[in-house]
Amino acid sequence: MKLKFALMITLAGAAAAQTASPVSLNLVMSLVKTVKVDGKTTEQFAPSPKTVLPGDVIRQVVTVRNSGGRAMKNVPVTLPVPKNTRYLAPEKGLDDVRTEYSIDQGKTFASAPLMKKVTVTENGRSVVKEVEVKPSEYTTVRWTVSELRADQTLKLGYRIQVK
Repeated sequence: MKLKFALMITLAGAAAAQTASPVSLNLVMSLVKTVKVDGKTTEQFAPSPKTVLPGDVIRQVVTVRNSGGRAMKNVPVTLPVPKNTRYLAPEKGLDDVRTEYSIDQGKTFASAPLMKKVTVTENGRSVVKEVEVKPSEYTTVRWTVSELRADQTLKLGYRIQVK
């Protein structure tokens, strides 16, 4: 079965509605392939795959650029986990960025590990327990860049797996 999916990225609160934001976003999705080169296992990335198959791993990277003449503080960047995929892990190398996750399509966010309340039956009685949320349950990722300097470019991202 081949799947196609579309994504939406948002930059909330970076600029007033009447003015154009100096922050631009560019999302690149790449199919991650593990290959052997000279006996060593390495990863290769195929950008913008037209179709993906169940089990395929996709790397999603948002390039955030401040083309304005001054620094911006606390810039939020939100990227939903596409339908028919599951969140796997963040991309490495995120400095000075707060990462939060949502399990309710972006209504609420918290730092990992996320906790949720579940009702279970113990000894014939209903008991509410707090359990850790698996990363595969994340529906949205939000990064908050504490400072995005003038003309600075930064990359944010994570990996997902096609269901």
